[in-house]
Amino acid sequence: MPERTVAVIGGGLVGSLSACYFAKRGWNVKLYEKRPDIRLPENANLVEHRSINLAISERGFSALRRLDADLEKRVKAVVIPMHGRMIHTLDGRQMSQAYDVFGKHINSVGRSALIRLLLDEAECFLNVSMHFGHEFVGADFDSGAVTIKDLRDGEQATVHADLIVGADGAYSRVRQRMMTKVMMNYSQTYIEHGYCEFTIAPRHGTFAMDPNHLHIWPRGSFMLIALPNPDKSFTCTLFMPWSQFDVVKTGDGIAAFFASHFPDVLPLIGEAAVRSEYMANPKGSLMYLKCAPYTYKGRAVILGDAAHAMVPFYGQGMNCGFEDVEALDRIMLDVLNRNSTRDGQRDQTVLLTDSQMADVLEEYSASRTEDASAIVDLALENYVEMRAKVVDYTYLLRKHLEGFLHRIFPRNIIPLYTMVSFTSIPYATVLRRWQWQSVWLRRSIKAAVVGFGICVGLIFVRILSKIASASHLTSRISHFLSK
Repeated sequence: MPERTVAVIGGGLVGSLSACYFAKRGWNVKLYEKRPDIRLPENANLVEHRSINLAISERGFSALRRLDADLEKRVKAVVIPMHGRMIHTLDGRQMSQAYDVFGKHINSVGRSALIRLLLDEAECFLNVSMHFGHEFVGADFDSGAVTIKDLRDGEQATVHADLIVGADGAYSRVRQRMMTKVMMNYSQTYIEHGYCEFTIAPRHGTFAMDPNHLHIWPRGSFMLIALPNPDKSFTCTLFMPWSQFDVVKTGDGIAAFFASHFPDVLPLIGEAAVRSEYMANPKGSLMYLKCAPYTYKGRAVILGDAAHAMVPFYGQGMNCGFEDVEALDRIMLDVLNRNSTRDGQRDQTVLLTDSQMADVLEEYSASRTEDASAIVDLALENYVEMRAKVVDYTYLLRKHLEGFLHRIFPRNIIPLYTMVSFTSIPYATVLRRWQWQSVWLRRSIKAAVVGFGICVGLIFVRILSKIASASHLTSRISHFLSK
């Protein structure tokens, strides 16, 4: 068995999962993460306050399942099922909107709990070494020389890697370095909205609201959402334009804002907590990015947010990143099995030659960029749906119609949300299919309306005809009787 090393830059969700995959396939894995090990008690709070809650669905579970079915079970043991959206109107009414007519659901999961599980899984492999507090400085991709800085003492060291995996997030240094080597198309866009988080504490030892829904308070140009946590609290996130954040600058201001727009939430969080959390918690920005290609020869690849950061409104950022890892693994195995003559080692991608790895990465980048671009666009579009359309009668009518047709023709008519969250249909195919489905539905509805109008018209004409005939008959009878 040849000795080949992969350097994984970034020990977050995607980086730790990719480390597990490469280790399973026989590679020596060196994982570098600039933050401390969050599994240590003194570092427990480093993740909890840095991001919006996560939702894991079929694409994420598929990647876990392919690695280890037992890992999937362990992750499912710490999630909270969310069967639909609970819409909270301004007058206090609640409306449940199921995600799927067949009962499929997404799941709320804590970021830190999931990272801990994945890091523990990676640590089980003898061919994985993990280095926390180590920062990527640079790399010579052609020679495989990677420069790493130990943040504890500032010392730099150079290590060798046959493959460099950049899973270091939206502001990826690996991507930045790759851009000096390849003609990479790149775009990064900040949207005009930001976010701030709040917490609904447990009530009498249990959840203050139904934990099996994603709660949404849609208010047109802004919204509040709440996802359940294992400790029976809810993490609430206020999304709204920066212009409104600029207006609400004080504790009194945010209390008045909640009293006006989210009156039912104010007692759940507590007015004092709303004031203090708004003033203390950071206001996060929201951005998305696209780039291509994702690879350099057979030497480097970027995964997850490093390749395609997206806004969080479809809950697909992590799922898409996990699917990246699975897709890369599938292509590596396909190329290996097309060229391998070793029947007993057909799952050991460490056997891939440099030229075969170049083919792998080229195929991966060509196939994955279109899918990633599609979900980045869909995630942005879903923000409008969540903050405004979920209470629009036209949207609700279409949702019910699609659900009805999906129940009758489950393979032919599939709602967009179902395709994204509950299948592994490639995102680009999902987008094209949804666009075709939308055209078909609009034409069908128009045809139905026209057909209904014609039927009503014909019935009306027939009724008038009968009335006219009856009137004529009555006239003749009256004429006859008058003689």
